[in-house]
Amino acid sequence: MQLAELKTYIHDVPDFPKKGIIFKDISPLLASAKARTAATALLAKPFEKEQVDVVLGIESRGFLFGLPLADLLHARFVMVRKSGKLPGKLITKEYALEYGTDTLELQAAAIKPGDKVLLHDDVLATGGTAAAAIAMVEQCGGIVVGTSFLIELDFLNGRAHCGSTQVHAVLNY
Repeated sequence: MQLAELKTYIHDVPDFPKKGIIFKDISPLLASAKARTAATALLAKPFEKEQVDVVLGIESRGFLFGLPLADLLHARFVMVRKSGKLPGKLITKEYALEYGTDTLELQAAAIKPGDKVLLHDDVLATGGTAAAAIAMVEQCGGIVVGTSFLIELDFLNGRAHCGSTQVHAVLNY
């Protein structure tokens, strides 16, 4: 499937979740087995020859492609969740969104020192979420080998907050 065709499965929703935001709705893409399969393969492609021990999916839409991405890369899947949703000893990080702040949590034992981690989320916007997740992985002693996103909103320059980490996005807007 060509990128132009894949883009037809992404719908813009103006003024959601707040006035002035244009939300990229991936629901039509998720509803199509053909589009989902193509998107997952494109997410995995740059990392197929890399050693990836863990795919770290960020709540909640990062789970949708993170798990099949982990399967394709023969890696463990670990969730980064919003506050209050994980048991046990946690690493917590507050971060800035394009429309506010939030907190992420990671189970401290989920990433082992030296683990090579691919971070995945659905959208790279301002980069606050990605930067927080990268910091959490590094706090655990993991090594972030790359970040993958279904969509990158180029005009927000979120990749600037990912440091020297490889950033891969399937669709750019």
